[in-house]
Amino acid sequence: MPLRSLLLVAAALVAGGCAPALTAASSTPAGQAAIERAVQSALVRAGLASPTASPLPTAEAEAPALHAGPMLADVTHRGAAVWVLTSPGSEVVVDAFGPDSLEAGGTMLAASGRTTSGPDGTATVRLFGLEPGTTYDVTVTVDGVDVTPTSYATRVETQPLWQWRTDPPAFTAAIGSCYYDNDPAYDRPGDAYGGSPSIFGEIAALDPDLMLWLGDNVYLREVDWWDAAGIDYRYRHSRSEPALQPLLARAAHYAIWDDHDYGPNDSDRSYVLKDEALETFSDYWPAAARGLPGVPGVFTHFQWADVEFFMLDDRYHRAPNDAPDAERQILGPEQAQWLLDALTTSQAPFKIVAVGGQFLNPLPVFETFAAIAPRERRTLLDQIAARRIEGVVFLSGDRHHTELLKMDRPGAYPLYEFTSSPLTAGASTYPLRGDSPEYTNPLRVDGTLVAGEHNFGTLTVTGPRTDRVLTMRTYKADGALLWEHAVRARNLTVPGGE
Repeated sequence: MPLRSLLLVAAALVAGGCAPALTAASSTPAGQAAIERAVQSALVRAGLASPTASPLPTAEAEAPALHAGPMLADVTHRGAAVWVLTSPGSEVVVDAFGPDSLEAGGTMLAASGRTTSGPDGTATVRLFGLEPGTTYDVTVTVDGVDVTPTSYATRVETQPLWQWRTDPPAFTAAIGSCYYDNDPAYDRPGDAYGGSPSIFGEIAALDPDLMLWLGDNVYLREVDWWDAAGIDYRYRHSRSEPALQPLLARAAHYAIWDDHDYGPNDSDRSYVLKDEALETFSDYWPAAARGLPGVPGVFTHFQWADVEFFMLDDRYHRAPNDAPDAERQILGPEQAQWLLDALTTSQAPFKIVAVGGQFLNPLPVFETFAAIAPRERRTLLDQIAARRIEGVVFLSGDRHHTELLKMDRPGAYPLYEFTSSPLTAGASTYPLRGDSPEYTNPLRVDGTLVAGEHNFGTLTVTGPRTDRVLTMRTYKADGALLWEHAVRARNLTVPGGE
């Protein structure tokens, strides 16, 4: 047996109580459960146990202490958020073990956090003190019982510290929108509207570093719209889908909303439960920060490697679709100004702007910016040009079809918008109809329209710091590649700029 394996097994035996040198963490039931989980991880790494078969007692098959999760979010160089859904008032402990901590002796524990789940059963534990570019095994205990899934890995991979040291790392972000989970008691009559959730397994199989949920990540039904408890019920029901759980544990998750996870269809700033919806959204999608002082919303901003993501809110401040032209807005002036300021400040080669509804689409159909808020759209486009902001790429969902749009601009680089939809909700064939105004969208990149079937996308960023490449791909629900399109950062620069 290799020396490393012997060391791992020896350390596992020590940690498990077969030698007197027990770690400090073993003094509590939760700590002992974490140590036992670490022992199993060590045995797996040593090749002496299967990752899917654990002799250690867990609650996974004994009690429904864990309803959903763990889900990863807010992964940075030195920290991460771990979210779970359990029973209200439960004590949740999350421990992270580094790859060499067992061999190093010590406590084995790299980071630990605890909290009490809220009235809705959600709990977010934030881990601090991790090291950059390191993979940590994560264990979860609820009320002293180990509920860590054993059928798939739960690991946090912190972002590497590449600045001033090396080229930025390559990474992949999965994207998607319009996740409808069937609930027959409250669904519309007739055939089920939601498709198979097996698509989430195909996304997880691609091993993305993060996933961007582009809105309609939950479909509130009529019975949910007018009761805060109904909003919570719908989020809980959707998040508890078994096929979703491995993906939640595999990647770091970031989300915005659109109308269906905000309120009624096509809803706007007048929705009376918008603050309750925002609270529930925030409970289910952890983020380091959202909105601005005095300007609520789900909008936020984060960085992955050398790419920055600007996640927008197209509902909380939105005027009614039938408001007078002078009043029409989707983002609102405060959010729009924040976006322009943040884009102006950013030095990222790719500045990914994610919003629920289509932004670049010039056709005034359904809820595109061109249809609802053409002045706001025009102002943003003019300001991106006037401020000489480079590297802007838009993402959107909503439309129940997928396409890549390219807007050529005189004297400026082209703007792209990758619309990805739907994950499981009904797939539209509207753009395929000869009488549809979108049958020949003038901005559509040839070969990128996907209509009438469920799908998801990825963004992969590769290349050295001075020549980064963004490759956009769309996959069928079974994981088969449909199309890909690559864009170099150097081709999204302002002529005559630095």
